Amino acid sequence: MSHTTTGTEPAQPPPEDDRAFFGQPRGLMTLSGLEVWERFSFLGMQAILVLYFADTVANGGLAMDPGTAASVSAAYGTLVYLVSVAGGWLADRILGSYRAVLYGGILIACGHYAMAVPTATMTWVGLGLISAGTGLLKPNVASMVGKLYRTEDERRDAGFALYYMAINIGAFAGPLITGWLGDHASWHWGFSAAAFGMTLGLIQYVLGRRHLAGRKHAAEFALAPAAMRRAVLMIVAGAVLVAVVATALALAGWLTMDRFVDVLTVISVIAPVVYFAVMFRSPRVTSEERGRLRPYVVLFLASVVFNFILFQAYSTMMLLASTNARTEIFGFHFPASWYASALGAFEVALAPVVAAVWARMGPRQPHASNKIAIGVILGGLSFLLMVLPTSGHAGDSYKMAAWWIVGSYLLLGLGDILLETSGMSATTKLAPKAFASQTMALWFLSLALANGIQAQIVKLYGEVSNPAYFGVNGAIAVVAGVAVIAAAPWLKRTMHPVH
Repeated sequence: MSHTTTGTEPAQPPPEDDRAFFGQPRGLMTLSGLEVWERFSFLGMQAILVLYFADTVANGGLAMDPGTAASVSAAYGTLVYLVSVAGGWLADRILGSYRAVLYGGILIACGHYAMAVPTATMTWVGLGLISAGTGLLKPNVASMVGKLYRTEDERRDAGFALYYMAINIGAFAGPLITGWLGDHASWHWGFSAAAFGMTLGLIQYVLGRRHLAGRKHAAEFALAPAAMRRAVLMIVAGAVLVAVVATALALAGWLTMDRFVDVLTVISVIAPVVYFAVMFRSPRVTSEERGRLRPYVVLFLASVVFNFILFQAYSTMMLLASTNARTEIFGFHFPASWYASALGAFEVALAPVVAAVWARMGPRQPHASNKIAIGVILGGLSFLLMVLPTSGHAGDSYKMAAWWIVGSYLLLGLGDILLETSGMSATTKLAPKAFASQTMALWFLSLALANGIQAQIVKLYGEVSNPAYFGVNGAIAVVAGVAVIAAAPWLKRTMHPVH
């Protein structure tokens, strides 16, 4: 089913001479601006979420033990990225990318406003809305970035690096604001700041929409009208049914928080397996596209390993910082959640450097698989570094210097830039045409699986020694990165047109 576009809604990537935004298409500025505020709200909230869960009721928290707080926080992340599958499908078949991102942003803003209400019930309502909204927004905004470039455009990786730098401006600023408000006012004031940030992101997205390549009023692969009506009815009925069943099970005492976390972990394992199977068997996927999906499985698993480490920057590392790290530098005291801003700061500083290096090297830059492998190794090293300051202590009352966690985040930030920018860029190139937005959702399913595994492993935090916890997890990541490097010859042969 075809749809026409107006002159203000370009269906094709802009010409190569569109270099209005640091040498990149001007549409990148609109999408990057949206992500600045989306990450401000999401990671600003995430930086204080585990601390809010673990804080006492007297201080406005939910009084969870540290392992449970980290596990529930990871389960929330699992849900966010599981929903991205539905978000990709809705964009491809019903809404179109532009509207999917718009509606997702509105749900996210509503979720943060709900969390600003100081009751436990509204916290869970807010997290549900944010999960649904992020599932709509995240896979589709990344796909829209890919549409700004032709496949052979060598600016693509540099553009994704700049896009990721913009994301991390929000990741840097968010925890500073929400953390200060959470520490000096209340956790819910911190959540209010996240709501305000997402609202600003939506405003600038709508104002800059004319610069977005591929923006259409309808989905690119829209369902027939009758099929669309049936799909909408099934989605609404399914959502209502799930809500009713979950409520009934919770009231009956069967659906406890631990069981809910376990269910999400199981789904996070099953979903990508099923999704890969559907794509491999789809008659709309050509044999050439199917051949490019095979190396993508390796990239998917590499993303799982790295993001298992990365997401703990907002769970176990936050808990470690709040109990065993000094919260002062040169006499200046700061909230423990501000450590999360170090990760964003390093990525803001390093992303343009990485982008400049790739742009300067052009076709001589390392293959995408090697960039990803190095990122995984750096993630593992960030955890291995934490073995040193946590070793040799008789009790748990020690305080490590701030620079240990800052150094860990430096390694993690550089690894994140290498892996995520190359991974997202490769995904837009390897995606079968009929599954464009959904293949981006599949990349985000790797994040769901990473969170699902994390939701189980973090339960060991506090049960085993810190050196053992960080050492074993870090070593596994390093070994995984080395394995990807070993597979590089095969990956280079099978990942065309990725270079």
